[in-house]
Amino acid sequence: MNDSRLNVDVTASLSMFMICFIWGVQQAAIKSIADQIAPVLQIGGRSFLAALMVWVIMTLKNNSLKQSKDYLISGVVVGALFALEFLFVAEGLRYTTASHMTVFLYTAPIFAAIGLQLFNKHETLAGMQWVGICIAFCGIAVAFFSRDEASTNLQDMLIGDIMALIAGLLWGATTVVVRCTRLGLASAEHTLFFQLGGAGVLLLSYATITDQLHFSLTYNASINLIFQVIFVSFASYLAWFSLIRKYKASQLGVLSFMTPVIGVLASILILDEQAHSGFIWGSLLILVGVLLVSVWPWLHLKIRNR
Repeated sequence: MNDSRLNVDVTASLSMFMICFIWGVQQAAIKSIADQIAPVLQIGGRSFLAALMVWVIMTLKNNSLKQSKDYLISGVVVGALFALEFLFVAEGLRYTTASHMTVFLYTAPIFAAIGLQLFNKHETLAGMQWVGICIAFCGIAVAFFSRDEASTNLQDMLIGDIMALIAGLLWGATTVVVRCTRLGLASAEHTLFFQLGGAGVLLLSYATITDQLHFSLTYNASINLIFQVIFVSFASYLAWFSLIRKYKASQLGVLSFMTPVIGVLASILILDEQAHSGFIWGSLLILVGVLLVSVWPWLHLKIRNR
């Protein structure tokens, strides 16, 4: 199969910046109303509502779900992976801070790059990208083991951080499945419907089973949920899956380093969280590693053409 996907250009970079901004603030948004609506209920509800919006778009475009039969199995797999990713996000936010969740979650490009290296011959990694992966994993180790001794909930934070890292791994796996199966040929709407539908059904079921159904719909919570449904679960994901069909996935992280930076800043400004020095140094290493993996193909091409 020939890879006709493009190198990242200005349009893709600007789109990624907007996506990263939206995704960067979502962890703080979820945690800010966690006492009013359980995180797993928030994510399950927003996924279900966004799935309905995607279905409406598909109906208006005469893009029937019957056309999904050729990639039904991979669609179900992606839906399950997406649901599991956000299950770990929702549960992890009960234990760790939004800033920790954001940084560890956005190790996903590293896991995606490794997976694509294994399963897609068109997305091989250069030596410098492997260096970036090593730097990122060193950063993970530093962030994990450099703990603030003044904190009274070190064990809870470690559990939440591990959940965040697992969520990042699952996000990377989702990207690999989309790119390496027939689902890569499906429309962005079909792919997103599988993911949102799977997350909506599974997470709402999980919330019911675990009795995480407390719900207090205040004005702030309502605005928050509207933002999550329309911008996070609908518009940003639709844009993301459109991008990974047009551009090379290993290069779409050109601006992805902005996401955890925005996420940490949002957590500090919105939730008044504090970041200790070990976590900051580990986060910087993770960002450098992710940036090197994402930017190196473009940078190497620029250097070679000088």
